Amino acid sequence: MSPNMRGALLALLAYAIFATHDVIIKVLGGTYSPIQIVFFSVLFSFPLATFQLMRDATPGTLLPRHPYWMAVRTAAAVITGVCVFYAFSALPLAQVYAILFATPLLITILAIPILGEQVRLRRWMAVLVGLAGVLIVLRPGSTTLELGHAAALVGAFGAALNGLIVRKIGAEERPVVLMLYPLAGNFLVMGVLLAAFYQPMPVEHLGLLFVLSIFAFAAGLLIIAAFRSAEAVIVAPMQYSQMIWATGYGLLFFGEVPDGATLLGALVIIASGLYIVLRESRSDSSGTPNLRMRLRFETGTFLRPRPREVKDTSAPSRAVPRNAPSAKQHPHLRGVPGRVPPVGAPRRHDDE
Repeated sequence: MSPNMRGALLALLAYAIFATHDVIIKVLGGTYSPIQIVFFSVLFSFPLATFQLMRDATPGTLLPRHPYWMAVRTAAAVITGVCVFYAFSALPLAQVYAILFATPLLITILAIPILGEQVRLRRWMAVLVGLAGVLIVLRPGSTTLELGHAAALVGAFGAALNGLIVRKIGAEERPVVLMLYPLAGNFLVMGVLLAAFYQPMPVEHLGLLFVLSIFAFAAGLLIIAAFRSAEAVIVAPMQYSQMIWATGYGLLFFGEVPDGATLLGALVIIASGLYIVLRESRSDSSGTPNLRMRLRFETGTFLRPRPREVKDTSAPSRAVPRNAPSAKQHPHLRGVPGRVPPVGAPRRHDDE
């Protein structure tokens, strides 16, 4: 099996697990507050994070090298988690995914101020088309917009912001640091708010929350393995397979049948996201904010692939043939004003 095929299958498996993870959120969301669900899912993730910390042989402390960006990442993870958990409990699965698939569009926009990326006309056009797809899903004016729609939009924005921060500082921060701070932030904030929302939970529901934590952690490891095995342009589009799972799960467990507007809007959003990914795959590594990150909301319960863990997809530098004129050494031309030393000929130093 080729590395790209292996990576694609790992990513498909990971996103299938993530989709099942979201079904559990929706099931529990019919009874409990998203604050309570986030709190216990984070609580049960601490043992998994501890094992990951024990396995991390990277020297250093748990203090972040970029405290400001880590604080922004933690705040974004806290807000994103509770918003997306609420959206899954209030809206049909397919509709939530359609809105969350706008994350690549927001990444393209936010990469300009955060990463200093340059977005050219074609990608801007793809972003505008994708945003039109979001409007098709929301249908403002013809349907009543609920708090769940706003929560899903905030979740998409938070996921984009989180991904870009990891892209910006991920090469210099330890993976456990990137994981622990959002985890601790959610635990503290949700723990304080839990007093106002807590409802007693039977053992089977606590078991579902434990399974929720295991699913998130396992899927995160699979995504990292997929990015290490395959090219990013192969792995990144696999996220859209969640729409297939969402449609099937919604019909099977909740009797949800996506309407035509939701499916049409989702297709428009997915098409624009795929176009952006394909355009980035033809660019150099400095212009690929969507390729080198996992497009998934998070609460800190799983690891993210760091930029250096993503298989390089940039075009290799062209090798100069040995018989090419530029590869031949010309000692008699060294030092001539305006002469650039050819390939293979070192520059002349002043002491020569």
